[in-house]
Amino acid sequence: MRQKIVAGNWKMNKTLDEAKALTSEVLQLVNAEVKGKAIVVLGVPFPYLVSLKDQLGSSSIKLSAQNSSQHDWGAYTGEVSALMLKSVGIPYVILGHSERRQYFGEDGKLLATKVDKALAAQLTPIFCCGEPLEIREAGTHEALVTKQVEEALFHLSAEALQKTVIAYEPVWAIGTGKTASSQQAQDMHAVIRKHIASKYGNDVASTISILYGGSVKADNAKELFSCPDVDGGLVGGASLKAREFVDIVKAIG
Repeated sequence: MRQKIVAGNWKMNKTLDEAKALTSEVLQLVNAEVKGKAIVVLGVPFPYLVSLKDQLGSSSIKLSAQNSSQHDWGAYTGEVSALMLKSVGIPYVILGHSERRQYFGEDGKLLATKVDKALAAQLTPIFCCGEPLEIREAGTHEALVTKQVEEALFHLSAEALQKTVIAYEPVWAIGTGKTASSQQAQDMHAVIRKHIASKYGNDVASTISILYGGSVKADNAKELFSCPDVDGGLVGGASLKAREFVDIVKAIG
């Protein structure tokens, strides 16, 4: 059975004190109100990972890094490797977010290596894919997104692929206030799953968690999460507000 996951991506936001306060609020609300089996993940800036891990203690809430290097070690100033994240007990890492693709030139070949390094370090990659507005309007969005998935993930064994999470994020809906309709989200998630099945078979494809990201809010989360191929969300701006984020978590049931 596929895992239900709601992951918050804080991006480059919050001071340490603010991060601790937000984590405390989320933890209290999750403990008091969340009764479902969804996995809750907080994707926080690198400097806060260890401190927030200590703060969360034995809580069910997991932490994720927002990126990791294609290298294990070496003279790569400013980079953080998957092995480093593993050594401090971080279980998840977000890879291939559209902002990394757009601002840092990350492509499928590079991301395939990053995915390999994350899996080798026993991290769970949350691999992001999605199309910009001009591709959606041109009607070639399915071809682009399946290509993104294929380039970064289709070299993996079935066993390795089943240790990854995919997040579909239409770029035109990230931080814009626009959200893909539930039907648009479902259609693309179904396309991704069908494409995985074309190589790995339906049994494998049916085990992969595919999250939706792109202006997910408390008032649209339930409709999005009710789609048969949507297994949760990768939440941006709304994850910076404890009440809103936990309401999104509750929407998944």
